[in-house]
Amino acid sequence: MNKKELAVILSRIKIFKYASIKLEQYPTESEIAADVLWKANMDGDVEGKTIVDLGAGHGVLGIGSLLMGAKKVSFIDIDKEALKIAKENLKEVSKNVNKKFHSSFLNKNVKDVRVKADVVIQNPPFGVKNTHADKMFLLKAMSIAPVVYSFHKMATQNFVEKVAVDHGFKANLVAKYRFPLKRTMWYHMKKVYYVDVGVWRIVKNLSSKSNKK
Repeated sequence: MNKKELAVILSRIKIFKYASIKLEQYPTESEIAADVLWKANMDGDVEGKTIVDLGAGHGVLGIGSLLMGAKKVSFIDIDKEALKIAKENLKEVSKNVNKKFHSSFLNKNVKDVRVKADVVIQNPPFGVKNTHADKMFLLKAMSIAPVVYSFHKMATQNFVEKVAVDHGFKANLVAKYRFPLKRTMWYHMKKVYYVDVGVWRIVKNLSSKSNKK
């Protein structure tokens, strides 16, 4: 499967009918998801890995990971309806590609998650409506896995990289996108509003331990 084929499959999955303002539920656009996952796989972070899709929403990142050969994906979200959509989407994709996938679905607040994995791939709330929500997701992701792919506004680049360093990780910017936020909330004036978003690969820094030996 090439990147274009992946994007086409992901473009067909269902998204939210009614997005939550508080949870900042903005679906990741299929071509962006495919590009991030393709880059992650090229770095050896998808195929054969156990992955957590934290704040999974409708499941595009987790489903894309499974299509790229992930060993297992755990879809985690506080919203039961979002997880229901993600589960339906995975079932439909599995049927269409005639392949069974290893997955689990966990309905929990991010702060209560207690799992481990090889990689976390997440598009967390940007912290606009719920202050520090982005930091909470970052900290939890780093406690789950030694490798994290995380979406954040470019305006918060210094913050993201500092949080990573402060917790023994190193954050490298993988890509920048003009992230389309479609009109899903009653107060949105435009059909589509674009935000400059970056994706960081955040990796546990083991050098400090080796230097102490």
